[in-house]
Amino acid sequence: MRLRAIVLGLVTATPALADSALPPWTDAGDVPMPSDARSVVPTRDESAIYAEPGKLEARRGSALPGARFPLYATRRAAGCLGRWLNVGPFAWMCSDVAEYSNEDTFAPALGTRPWALGDVDFLRPARPGAAKLPPIEPVSATDDGLPYRYYFAGRDGAYGYANLQNAEDDAPDQDLEAGFAVAILEEQTARGERWGRTKKGRWVAMRELVPARPNLFHGELLDGPVDLAWVNTEKASVFTTEKFDKPTATRVRFEKLHIAEEKGNALRLADGGWMRSRDLARVRPVAPPPEAGPNERWIDVDLNQQVLTAYEGDKPVFATLVSSGKGAKSSEFATHTGTFRIWVKIFTTKMDNLDKDDVERHYAIEDVPWVQFFDKAIALHGAFWHHEFGHVHSHGCVNMAPLDARWLFAFTSPHLPAGWSAALPTRMEQGAIVRVR
Repeated sequence: MRLRAIVLGLVTATPALADSALPPWTDAGDVPMPSDARSVVPTRDESAIYAEPGKLEARRGSALPGARFPLYATRRAAGCLGRWLNVGPFAWMCSDVAEYSNEDTFAPALGTRPWALGDVDFLRPARPGAAKLPPIEPVSATDDGLPYRYYFAGRDGAYGYANLQNAEDDAPDQDLEAGFAVAILEEQTARGERWGRTKKGRWVAMRELVPARPNLFHGELLDGPVDLAWVNTEKASVFTTEKFDKPTATRVRFEKLHIAEEKGNALRLADGGWMRSRDLARVRPVAPPPEAGPNERWIDVDLNQQVLTAYEGDKPVFATLVSSGKGAKSSEFATHTGTFRIWVKIFTTKMDNLDKDDVERHYAIEDVPWVQFFDKAIALHGAFWHHEFGHVHSHGCVNMAPLDARWLFAFTSPHLPAGWSAALPTRMEQGAIVRVR
């Protein structure tokens, strides 16, 4: 109801639109819309969405193929051979890349996982202080935080075919080197074996693929004094005193601990014993950057601790382990320090180094999930191909376990409406601040 009220106010404030009781509203004197047009379905991958009709510089985002959007109004303007279609608040799509539907049920096409189906509000962050934070824990026994099932090409590589019926008879349409990753949306049996269809529409024999096994680690919501730390070595000793004289127990990687006291390079645990600070990654609250407004949501990345903390104003509300760039400061593979704003959020995108000839090994990962670019091509995103959170590992981006990346994607602005594949900031909803230090 609130969405419809907003759009109603937008379109009725425009004199050029006909005075009609119900949407879709059209320009006065224009050719009537199909009588059963109730919604809009994109017909191309990444169909563009704009803030205003005819203003191609005002890009708002992109639509997922197969999503269905409500249709509120139409407008004739430059940049579109057909009509501009109003599919949400400040959201217009050209009819050249969409078709009308007689259905009015909103059907987001986010993925095949149970949490993603029909959950329109999951990726929309609440106003700071207005509602509880998004959940972190898995919502089901099979929920690993990923929007799709991911696989790696096996040691001999894999081939992808556009046509399943002619697979292996025709030349392959895609050659996947060992370790390249794809998202599988469905499986079918053909020629006596199982085949998987990637999100890019290629069929790959499942025998040539190895399933990804993402890390189920996730961070913690914070409430009250911040005393949180995680073990960041495979095994770490607990001692009776801060002198590290007598080990009495062992803590393991990713184990969550609470800190009661700090003495030099020693930390006393809330449940007893002392540990070396070098064996722990600790959450250390800091003041907001000057660029952050009162109660604004922002992100702090502590490169020394390899810890990310999310804030509302000066209040830390969430923390987790990350993997930042493994390169030396200012190098190609470094995560640069500074204060930035998210300039685009993308549901999934491809990441690779196939354009580089001077590398020891090429990689290509289709549909990397929960991507938030903040420093040119450097992004916050989920990683299902390694378990090194708490240690530098990436080519410059800030990697997170999938459950954490999904949480952060929901927390920050701009929000990604259901059915959208990408969203850019607007004057009304700036990109969240990301400070790297």
